Amino acid sequence: MGKINLEHVSKSFGVTSIIPDLNLDIEDGEFVVFVGPSGCGKSTLLRLIAGLEDVTSGTIRIDGRDVTQEAPAKRGLAMVFQSYALYPHMSVYKNIAFPLKMAGEDKTLIDRKVKDAAKVLNLTNYLDRRPGQLSGGQRQRVAIGRAIVRQPSAFLFDEPLSNLDAALRGTMRLEISELHQQLKTTMIYVTHDQVEAMTMADKIVVLNAGNIEQVGSPLELYRSPRNLFVAGFIGSPRMNLLSGAAASKYSAETIGVRPEHLLISRTEGDWKGTVGVAEHLGSDTFLHVHAEGMDHGMDHITVRAEGEAGLNPGDTIYLTPDAQKLHRFGKDGIAL
Repeated sequence: MGKINLEHVSKSFGVTSIIPDLNLDIEDGEFVVFVGPSGCGKSTLLRLIAGLEDVTSGTIRIDGRDVTQEAPAKRGLAMVFQSYALYPHMSVYKNIAFPLKMAGEDKTLIDRKVKDAAKVLNLTNYLDRRPGQLSGGQRQRVAIGRAIVRQPSAFLFDEPLSNLDAALRGTMRLEISELHQQLKTTMIYVTHDQVEAMTMADKIVVLNAGNIEQVGSPLELYRSPRNLFVAGFIGSPRMNLLSGAAASKYSAETIGVRPEHLLISRTEGDWKGTVGVAEHLGSDTFLHVHAEGMDHGMDHITVRAEGEAGLNPGDTIYLTPDAQKLHRFGKDGIAL
């Protein structure tokens, strides 16, 4: 079991509040992603759950048990860090076996658990190698294997893919997602990359300055952002946010329209603009359009077009938002 409840949890360093009063429920078996910009408190929140930081106030429960004052080793959790933290002089086998050996497990049981974990992570052929002989992705899998053998109530991942190149990050995203489907164990994953959050999570927790802005499935946050912060953070490319006359037409302080929800015409539309940069990606083209008559700072609009689009820098186009998929926000930044 791996149900985790945070009840009025806060964290301060002296007079500086990092996590204000916060409540959050994580269900057993969920893959939950904490996402937000640098300094939003997501790693601090993970460390509070792990017991690596003391809470200033509030209660943390794991499967109903109050673990607020318990040491990390007694919480039944396993953490995978950004740095692999492997022992360079030990083989892959010994690295994975290390926590079991320290716990005094039987050698036969250790051998079975290590080999089972290696099979799940495709490391069977690498058990005799040392970390220095492995790729970055393989070293990360060894770190995950060391966590798996402990059979924790939940896995805690602190930006585990940030040291990998883009292609390897994509591969490891799939591997961790498949691992979750196999193990069906609760996983909490911290990242600043909203693409990782969208592709991996059952539930996303969007954090900003220690506050939870919104909790929901990836599609819930994408389709119905609660406020301007979530609207601007979730989605790639990001949502276009426009104010002034463009918003007043829709009785809002600010309107949001995603790049794929803009209709393109050569002859007529709501907003006239000039193509500045056209990013041709094959299946899609992203157009960066300089729109006329917009408020200062709002004249750059990103448009997603299918295929090669046939548009180039300098072309004049007209844009019309899909009114059915428009997002409206009031003066307080909350969705209307």
